Amino acid sequence: MRHRPNIFQTIRRGYTLIEVLIVVVILGLAGSLLVPYLGSKGDFDTQAAVRTLIADITFAQSDALANQGFRRVQFYADGTGWCLLRVAEEELSEPFDPSTADYVYDPLASNAERGAYAVDLRESQRFSSVRVRSASLDGNSRSITFDELGGTVGVGGIPGTGGKIILTSPEATYQLDIAGVTGKVRVTRLAGSSMP
Repeated sequence: MRHRPNIFQTIRRGYTLIEVLIVVVILGLAGSLLVPYLGSKGDFDTQAAVRTLIADITFAQSDALANQGFRRVQFYADGTGWCLLRVAEEELSEPFDPSTADYVYDPLASNAERGAYAVDLRESQRFSSVRVRSASLDGNSRSITFDELGGTVGVGGIPGTGGKIILTSPEATYQLDIAGVTGKVRVTRLAGSSMP
C-alpha cells in the first residue's frame, strides 16, 4: 500500500535567520563598494567627453579620406570645445576665424548652429564641467588637420608632428596623445587627478 501525502500537511520551508543575515551582509558590502563610483559621476562625464573628442577626430580623418579634401579639428582658445572644418590647401596657414570658417555639416546640429559641426562643452549639462585645458598640436597649433590620405599635415602641407590635448574637469584629467602623420590617438589618465 502506498502512502499518500496529506494535502493539508505540506511542508513549508522559509529562510533561516543566518541565511537572511548573510544576504544582508553581501548586499551591504556590494553597496559600500559601488556607491563611491556612482558618486563620482563627473569622472564618467569626463570620460564621455574624451570619447566624443576621439570620435570627432576619427570622423574628421575619415571625412578627409572619403571626400578627398582637408579637414581640421579646431580647438577654441577659451577651452570650451572644438569644431570640424573644411580647409583648402592654400588656407592651411591661415588663422581660425569663426565667422568665415567653412564648417563640416552636422545633420544633428540645432538650427541655431545652421548645421555647423561644433561642440560647445558649456551647452551640454553633461559636459559643463569639462574643459580643454590645452591643445598643442603640430608645434604650437590649436588644431589638427588631415589631408586627403587621412594623414596629419602642418602648415605648408608638410607631414604633421602630432601633439597632445588635455581635457580636464574637477574629477579627472585626461591627456590625448596624437601621433604625427597617422593621427593615432592614445589616451592617458593623468596622475594627480582625483580617483573615486
